[in-house]
Amino acid sequence: MKGSATVHLPLPKSLSVALLIAAFSIASAGAAADTVLITGANQGIGLEFAKEYAARGWTVIATHRRPTTPEELAALAAKYPTKVRVERMDVTDAAQIEALGAKLKGVPIDVLLNNAGLVRTDPVDKPGGNTNQMFGTLDYKLLDEFIHTNVAGPLRICETFIGNVRASRQKKIIAISSAAGSVSVPPFMPNGSTVPDHYWYRISKAALNSSMRLLSAQFKNEGITVVMFHPGGVQVESFGKTRLPGFVPPEEAIGKMIKTIDGLSIKDTGRFMDNDGKDHPW
Repeated sequence: MKGSATVHLPLPKSLSVALLIAAFSIASAGAAADTVLITGANQGIGLEFAKEYAARGWTVIATHRRPTTPEELAALAAKYPTKVRVERMDVTDAAQIEALGAKLKGVPIDVLLNNAGLVRTDPVDKPGGNTNQMFGTLDYKLLDEFIHTNVAGPLRICETFIGNVRASRQKKIIAISSAAGSVSVPPFMPNGSTVPDHYWYRISKAALNSSMRLLSAQFKNEGITVVMFHPGGVQVESFGKTRLPGFVPPEEAIGKMIKTIDGLSIKDTGRFMDNDGKDHPW
């Protein structure tokens, strides 16, 4: 009718509450839609990433290479039964990678986080335990193991799951590298000396950075962001009782990295950065 006004009738209280709950559920579902796949998620940096992303409500695909599910991941999956999915995948085993790729076909992966890596083959507190990576006593048989784990592994992961990243909203590929991969600065040791050790680790991390830089150029036009991180000195459990000066707890370093990853855009692709987002020397 001409000149009539719209009348707004108050909703019953019970219906108002129901609508609010429904709206909250929809918003929560949207916020929880992001998915991260983490390699080497059963300890150290990888485990902390899994814990923090799960606590934020992300879907976490936590992979490991152990014969059985590690206790740490079993506990995390029990704590977040609808959020954490534990899968076995050794980054040096093509068959395992392909099998998980087939299993996750069509599943969007917002952040593909290449964390699994080899630093040394002997315990950190074993006397003389790093001589196989020292000049004069280099074990050349180990070089293949380092390259397969730290370089070929992440590349194969990216090749296998690139379709999942393409299908996601965020489209991010992250590689956990190291300052040890820098070739423009002296190889400083935790004690401040510049006597180089970890030859194979350093060489493989430099190669990882190079491979990720190639990927960043490969997929820039598709809006896929590829970055490398030097996580900083992180006091992970593999160091045992050995306390290294300047090293911080995992939650501190990973908290910074997650905040930085949140803010990444395609303009950052190809960067090698510290956990706070500042550029790290190549």
